[in-house]
Amino acid sequence: MSIEVKNLLKVYGEQKAVNNISFAVKQGEIVGFLGPNGAGKSTTMKILTGYLAPTAGEAFVCGMNVAANPHETKKKIGYLPESNPLYYDMYVKEYLGFIADIHKVAQRSTAISRVIDLVGLTPESKKKIGQLSKGYKQRVGLAAALVHDPEVLILDEPTTGLDPNQISEIREVIRRQGQHKTVLFSSHILQEVEAVCNRVVIINKGALVADDTVSNLQSGNRDKHHVTVQFSAPVSGNVFEDMTDITGIEQLSDSHYQFYTTHPENTRRQLLETALRHQLNIVSLQSGTQSLESVFRELTGN
Repeated sequence: MSIEVKNLLKVYGEQKAVNNISFAVKQGEIVGFLGPNGAGKSTTMKILTGYLAPTAGEAFVCGMNVAANPHETKKKIGYLPESNPLYYDMYVKEYLGFIADIHKVAQRSTAISRVIDLVGLTPESKKKIGQLSKGYKQRVGLAAALVHDPEVLILDEPTTGLDPNQISEIREVIRRQGQHKTVLFSSHILQEVEAVCNRVVIINKGALVADDTVSNLQSGNRDKHHVTVQFSAPVSGNVFEDMTDITGIEQLSDSHYQFYTTHPENTRRQLLETALRHQLNIVSLQSGTQSLESVFRELTGN
C-alpha cells in the first residue's frame, strides 16, 4: 500500500480530532478524503506527512512508518497544505528552485520547467508570488508539491480560489498524476470528487463513516433510487395506486412525477404498462441514484 492508516488517534485535551480511523490507498488510486469542517481531515493529512505526531496508531507511506522514518517518507510525498504557505517576496521560479534544492532534485531547471508547464503557470512564471492572484498562488503550491516527482500526492483543498476553468485544468492534472502516483485529496466540491476519484473516504467528528467507490455509495441505499416521468398532459396520481416497490411519490407538476423506489427497473416497466393501460403519452422517463452530496449529508448528519 502507498498510504496506510492503522487505528489512528489524535487527541487535543479532551477532544478526539481523529478517532481510531483505519484506511489504505493503493498505488494508482485517486481517493477523495471528505468530511465537514472540523471532521479531522487536515489533522490526518498532517500526520501522514509527518507534520503532526499521532496520539496513538500508525501511519505508513510506501510501506514505511512515518514516525520512524520521517525524512525518508517526506521524500516520497508531495504535500499541498490547506494554508499553502508561500514566500511572497520570491519569484515563482526562484521559489520552485528553493523547493527543488530542499529535495535535492537532479536536473533542477528541467524539473522546474516541467511543473510550471504541467500546472499552467507559464504566463505568470516571471512574477513575484505576491503579485499573483489567489488561483495562481494555488498553482505555485501544487507545482512545489510536484517538483521532486513524488510517488504520493497529499492535497488539502487543491482547487481553493480557482475559477471554473482553472478547476477543470487542475482536475485534469490530478487525473493524469493519478495514473502513476497515489493521490489523496480533500475537497468540499463534491462534483469534483465524483469527476476525479476512484474512491472516497468520509470522516465525521473524527470517525470513519464510509470507505467505498462513489457508485457503490450512491447505490447503497436502494430507497434513494428514483424514477422521473413526465406526461404530455395532466395525470391524476390515482393511476399509480397499483404500482409496487414504491417508497414515495413526489408530484413535481400536474404532469410530472418522481417515484422513489427499491427496484427502478420494475418501476420503469410498470410506468410503461400504466401508460398503455390508461392511454397516456410519456414525454420523458428517467431513472437515477442519489447524488454524492445526498450521501455526504446523510452520513455526516447535515
